[in-house]
Amino acid sequence: MENINIIEKDYGICIRNPDYFLAVSDFRVSDGIDIIENVNIVKAKDDFVATAKRAQAFNQSEASYIAHPTDSLKYFTNTYGDLTIFTFMANDVEVEDFSDGLGVANSPRGFADARINISHVIYMDKVISPKDLIGIFRIVSNAKAKFLSSMALPFHIQNILNTDDFLAVLSNVRVSEDESLDINNAQYDEIDFGELKVRLEEAIEITIEDAFEKLNLTYGILDYLVSEGILIGDLVEAGLELLDGVEITDELKGKMEALILASLADIDVICLLIAAIRTEHDLSADRIREVGIDDDFCAGEVFGVAVSNHIGATKGALNFKRYADGEPGIIYGLPPVLDGAFAGLIAGCAARLFDD
Repeated sequence: MENINIIEKDYGICIRNPDYFLAVSDFRVSDGIDIIENVNIVKAKDDFVATAKRAQAFNQSEASYIAHPTDSLKYFTNTYGDLTIFTFMANDVEVEDFSDGLGVANSPRGFADARINISHVIYMDKVISPKDLIGIFRIVSNAKAKFLSSMALPFHIQNILNTDDFLAVLSNVRVSEDESLDINNAQYDEIDFGELKVRLEEAIEITIEDAFEKLNLTYGILDYLVSEGILIGDLVEAGLELLDGVEITDELKGKMEALILASLADIDVICLLIAAIRTEHDLSADRIREVGIDDDFCAGEVFGVAVSNHIGATKGALNFKRYADGEPGIIYGLPPVLDGAFAGLIAGCAARLFDD
């Protein structure tokens, strides 16, 4: 990093190396594999001409460069010996307070247009061949995808995650005795891809975790409910639907909503409902060899009894059968594991509705 300069302007960021980089990238302005002096991340429209024009604002029209547009210049760096990772973050999602003890991820742009992009520029302080540089690009791409998948984020968050991220992998260029740049005849450092793969995967995981922390992005039970299309108002209506001989007033609706929200803030209820959601996903995706989604199983009832008993004790557990069999409101449309679990939630809350 001794010869590398970071130039920060209000219109972009330039990573400059007067001794040149060999770069493999998916940047908007790039030939895929380039010998360059400058790597530019610029605020520009998402097209080639606008991005190139904006990049030249660094007074480098005569210099070789690659460039990519972004609407956010937030970034941080992590360095591990000869490996430096620049992580760029663009985000429209924030966690908002929903009720006491509960938050929900939201976006002013709506989730159809929102985005969370975590992008990387990777610099290896070595002289690496174009072939090996492409190999590193693949390792990083796969590591990002693998780790983000392992986070099992709510579906509506997954749908907006890294829809327009970018990646560049950089290394040094060896200059010949006549000071020419010839990547075809250069001598390259040997790469132990087994060791490097482990290092890169660990480094990428850390940078993604750091990015989520810096963006203050966390996800909770309400986000997973939104992902399943389950709204609090729907649960309130379903919980009140099977009450006999009771006038449904705004006061009663408010008390039911308060009980549901208080239950959803209970860590044991959260654990049981998340377990039901994950089980549903695994069964519906046919990920468990011994069990199929069409098999006759009672996992939903098991979750439901546990949830209703935890919230409403014996009365809640006894109330569960009415709600599981009656399938009021939204419960009717839920898949087989979730219908039982959420029937248990509203049965337990309904059992406590008239407690003093």
